[in-house]
Amino acid sequence: MRLILLLLLLSIGLAQKSGGGVGGRVAPRPVPAPIHPSPAPSFPLPVSPYPPVYVFPGGGGGGSVLLPALVFLGLLAVGVAMVHGLKKAAPEEETSAARLRLALLMGEELKRRLRTLAEGADTTTPEGLAALLDEAVVLLLREAPAWRWAEYETRSLGASEAFESWMAEERSLFQETFRHFQGERSEAPYTPRLEAGGRYLVVSLIALRYGAFPPPVPLSREAVKERLLAFAATTSATLLGAYLAWTPEKEGEALTEEELLALYPRLYPI
Repeated sequence: MRLILLLLLLSIGLAQKSGGGVGGRVAPRPVPAPIHPSPAPSFPLPVSPYPPVYVFPGGGGGGSVLLPALVFLGLLAVGVAMVHGLKKAAPEEETSAARLRLALLMGEELKRRLRTLAEGADTTTPEGLAALLDEAVVLLLREAPAWRWAEYETRSLGASEAFESWMAEERSLFQETFRHFQGERSEAPYTPRLEAGGRYLVVSLIALRYGAFPPPVPLSREAVKERLLAFAATTSATLLGAYLAWTPEKEGEALTEEELLALYPRLYPI
């Protein structure tokens, strides 16, 4: 059994096609410091030259002195409670990561547009990475008739680690013929593998941000659209990282259905 699994893994490695990737990380902004407001101001009570007046049940007009004191003590108690609430440290904002994979019927025009987007992206600023997500989502929405398979997952606990591991996993599934990350570009020589039966292109979007992504659900075309729009809704103020990958990258190449399901076994038909 192990021999069969080893042979299968070797065959997958030999069948890897070209692929491209573009993206970057953003330095997290500082967590807001705890708020420590000044204590509520206190004012000395006026000192009367007359002896204090005590009110007993059934007493007379001494209540006119006691009532202002009770009001003042009530206001003081409210003020102390408000100050105590403000002194609590500001909670750290939640971060989350999400990955969406889409398998589409292969189109050379989409390949060219993905490459053009990757070449022109600003991968060193939050604004550039947010624009990269926006443009990638627009490209994929326009290709909705070609969607065939999808996969979506999110992570809140350990979101930053998930973002890094997902990027590494994507890169391991193809021969990286083009890369543009954190302002650094590279391109590797490669001879395209043109095989009969090839008809699929896989595009993966990965993002890390402040705030939650929509949860995983049984995927439908509408659910995929909603999750794509959630990527596009990430702003430069909330974005911490973005990565776009696609395979095959070279003209003429496409994945066969066997390659597709071997490399991406958790894809779901939509």
